[in-house]
Amino acid sequence: QAWDLATGGVTATGDTIVLAIVDNGFDLNHVDLYYWKNWGEIPGNGIDDDGNGYIDDFHGWNAYNNNGNITSSQHGTHVSGIAAARGNNGVGVAGVNWNTQVMPIQGSSGTESVVLIAYNYALKARKLYNQTNGAQGAFVVATNASFGVDFGQPANFPLWCAMYDSLGVQGILSMGATANRNINVDLQGDIPTACPSEWLISVTNTTNQDQRNSGAAYGLTTIDLGAPGTSVLNTVPGGGYSSLTGTSMATPHVTGAVGVMFAAAQQSIMQAYKANPGQGALLFKQLLLDATDPIP
Repeated sequence: QAWDLATGGVTATGDTIVLAIVDNGFDLNHVDLYYWKNWGEIPGNGIDDDGNGYIDDFHGWNAYNNNGNITSSQHGTHVSGIAAARGNNGVGVAGVNWNTQVMPIQGSSGTESVVLIAYNYALKARKLYNQTNGAQGAFVVATNASFGVDFGQPANFPLWCAMYDSLGVQGILSMGATANRNINVDLQGDIPTACPSEWLISVTNTTNQDQRNSGAAYGLTTIDLGAPGTSVLNTVPGGGYSSLTGTSMATPHVTGAVGVMFAAAQQSIMQAYKANPGQGALLFKQLLLDATDPIP
């Protein structure tokens, strides 16, 4: 039904929607994926051509090595496809978005400093977009973290948690996967899902029976919603497809849904959002959560 309204791509105000996926690697050559490119950068010349503080970030950013070399992995490729595998192209599968770009950022880690470098790339791109009215940067509306620290406590990761507020003020909602453990994270903790930011949406894994996967964490306060994450068929390196299970698969369904919402939003909503991105992002979050089905 949502696809009758929009399939992702561009907003009513003409902004090209970008979803920033922070993960462990990406097959940039997969025929069913549409990756964002930084066209202001000339790849491989050792120069920061666009002056954004990153050298040779044509394809995105690798926070592990602090360079623009994106390497391939199954996990990040699969997560990207769930959010945005090309739709209606006669190939493979369709993501939640059919035409939306994925910004690939390598940096899924339990180390706070690596995660901050990764998120900061998306933050700077969106901040630049806001400051230049779209002339530079990227219109990043959402970030996806299908990784984290089991039993992590927000007090021990203060900068990681604070980053969600920094992203949020610029207009970015962030999705976080909870633990692949049958635990109550309200009591036992989890990073990032226990971070207190208003702009973070915490996700657990549901089955095709619309029930929580028995191996996924929960928490009445901490977890915002569940999304399909069990035996999900999607893109893997080498142009292939495979079924994977986990909160990692659930979370990009929500990230993708945010992308579709931005594509469907009428011009007046988008203008209000752009006038106050932080408040506007919280409106999108509220609309998303209001549209969920409560299951006992």
